[in-house]
Amino acid sequence: MRALLERLLAGTAPGDSPCTHVRELPGRAGRAEPWPQWVPAVLAGRLAEAGVAAPWSHQVEAASLAHAGESVVVATGTASGKSLAYQLPGLTALAADERVRVLYLAPTKALAGDQLRSLLQLAVPGVRPACFDGDTPHEERDWVRAHANWVLTNPDMLHRSLLPAHARWASFFRRLRYVVVDECHAYRGLFGSHVALILRRLRRVCALYGSAPTFVLASATVSDPAASASRLIGAPVRAVTADGSPHGATTFALWEPPLTALRGEHDAPVRRAAGAEAGRLLADLVVEGARTLAFVRSRNGAEQTALAAQRLLAEAGLDELAGRVSAYRAGYLPEERRALEAALCSGELLGVAATNALELGLDVSGLDAVILAGFPGTLASLWQQAGRAGRSGAHALVVFVARDDPLDTFLAHHPDAVFGRPVEATVFDPANPYVLGPQLCCAAAESPLRPGELELFGGPAALAVLDDLVARGELRRRQTGWYWTARERPDADIRGSGGPPVTVVDGSNGALIGTVDAGAAHSTVHTGAVYLHQGRSFEVDELDLHGSAAIVHAADPEWTTTARELTDIAIVDVARSSAFGPVTVAFGTVDVTNQVLSYLRRRISTGEIMDEVPLDLPPRELRTRAVWYTVDQEALDAIGLDAAAVPGAAHAAEHAAIGLLPLFATCDRWDIGGVSTALHPDTGRPTVFVYDGHQGGAGFAERGHAAIADWLAATREAIDSCECVAGCPSCVQSPKCGNGNDPLDKRGAVHLLDLLLARLTCSPG
Repeated sequence: MRALLERLLAGTAPGDSPCTHVRELPGRAGRAEPWPQWVPAVLAGRLAEAGVAAPWSHQVEAASLAHAGESVVVATGTASGKSLAYQLPGLTALAADERVRVLYLAPTKALAGDQLRSLLQLAVPGVRPACFDGDTPHEERDWVRAHANWVLTNPDMLHRSLLPAHARWASFFRRLRYVVVDECHAYRGLFGSHVALILRRLRRVCALYGSAPTFVLASATVSDPAASASRLIGAPVRAVTADGSPHGATTFALWEPPLTALRGEHDAPVRRAAGAEAGRLLADLVVEGARTLAFVRSRNGAEQTALAAQRLLAEAGLDELAGRVSAYRAGYLPEERRALEAALCSGELLGVAATNALELGLDVSGLDAVILAGFPGTLASLWQQAGRAGRSGAHALVVFVARDDPLDTFLAHHPDAVFGRPVEATVFDPANPYVLGPQLCCAAAESPLRPGELELFGGPAALAVLDDLVARGELRRRQTGWYWTARERPDADIRGSGGPPVTVVDGSNGALIGTVDAGAAHSTVHTGAVYLHQGRSFEVDELDLHGSAAIVHAADPEWTTTARELTDIAIVDVARSSAFGPVTVAFGTVDVTNQVLSYLRRRISTGEIMDEVPLDLPPRELRTRAVWYTVDQEALDAIGLDAAAVPGAAHAAEHAAIGLLPLFATCDRWDIGGVSTALHPDTGRPTVFVYDGHQGGAGFAERGHAAIADWLAATREAIDSCECVAGCPSCVQSPKCGNGNDPLDKRGAVHLLDLLLARLTCSPG
């Protein structure tokens, strides 16, 4: 694939090459083993017919542990055949007794659908697989519950449907032998904390019916998978990490888009957007006949990248190829999603721009190339996405296109941060009281909580939360345990979306266009916003927050829209604090108030700001966890940062720190937020906060606090090494700044960080 990369670079002068580094990753040979003796001949035969002549070593090891009743996590690379590790024990059990039940959990519907197709193709006698998710027609759900013996679903349905109605599923839970948790590295942060407690509720319900299923978990390569998996299910798990599958060689290029002639805020140079560059590369690769998947960070970005590729191909007179490019993202209607999945698997689609809905999705074989339009938040996700290329064992091309932000720029110029670093541990906290509270209510509604069951939910932490729930009247304490007293069932927003999804409706005919997460609605489908869906653009006429609906009309405006927000923060309590002379570093609980005040309209052709339109939206409040540091103004005066210079320096340092935190915590910059101020009322000093963007916290700020010196050192290097003069998106400007990146002082941020780092190397006191 080096030749394919050279064709992408054709026409660029050596000194102007956007390619900052190329790494050739060698392939590896596979290590096959004989079928275990316990695998029935009919199953081995069906697998052989499907192209699996013999299992790889890691598949045999993991499957044999599960067959022996030991919970196991197989943490190997993308396309390593992790599915067989749970299919072997599950299908073997069903071949012996079709009354056995298997529960399969996936983070996305696409992945569950893909697994269903795989099971149906095997057609093992006695195996009756079926999906049970939000797309399953109600008339089919009774059949699934009564007859399916391999049920494929997701944590949301387990939480909202199966567990609350466990009496109707009694036969299923009584016979449950295996629980498969696929792509378990996806369960991190707030979502991961909820899923960990849902799995504990599952184990508790199974115990009520006399079963104790074996868990088989599949994960991308993560740090300490045994510990992460054990924390996820609340029980010991063995890890299998030696990958015995073959993989083709990969050419991996780091790519920094070129500068444009445009100037941004503060006259900063502007690079070509990563999405636009990815669209150009996608079009070029499609012309070369390379089956390509471009991973883009946002739903809107996926739409824009696909549109850019289609437009370039159409302008070149290649209309047939333009028709073989599409976007794929969450929020599509079920029938749209299934049609795209079928077209992608069949090869009808040659180029796809997708969100991470496909990172954890289809088993797409035969891909020649993957484009990563921006760092996906973690190295685990980066390698998961990159591994989609070369899945058939052939040589593959991966191009990481850096966005114009501090982290991506840092990675584009520091290859060892990509290729020389271990992948992260998965971060989630089942003891988070904002997660534990609603989950304990759900458990009590399913069956009264007994004192002996509290250890399953964290012991003392659970007891403290239960006392609070009783005091608030949500649970009632009796001698035998804790009881749910309300008539309606409790609920928990397990994905942290902030409420029910907002439906996007065409006001001209009432047609449902798509959905938007409630937490993103204020900034993406406010009145006047431009909304994209499968290449079509709409303008929002009204956002009805009470009805959870956005009314739109078809439009083709010459501008895009960006929301502007105001954020305030107040300290609730300080869990940890260390003083280093004039510098104090702390971690604790904060209240964050956020309000979308207006939106900017930017001309598509030039990126210039046309105007700012005010909005009237209510504030949103969040109690979460934060790391922050304060500095005495006298110390800042001593290095030349007087009170007038502090706002710009602190603001720039905050932006860059948010951009670099994903190097030290398993998070995405969109999982976290920040506030900086020259005089915070709670500290009385200049203060910079970085907080978790989820109710109760998600563990990211705590990771930042633990690695504060290394984190701020990387932040300082990213700012200082940037070639711009006054600050740009590659160092201190933020794409999500609610203040329009004003004020910002790049050099002041470097001086501030120098002071911090000099003090942090001293002993506290």
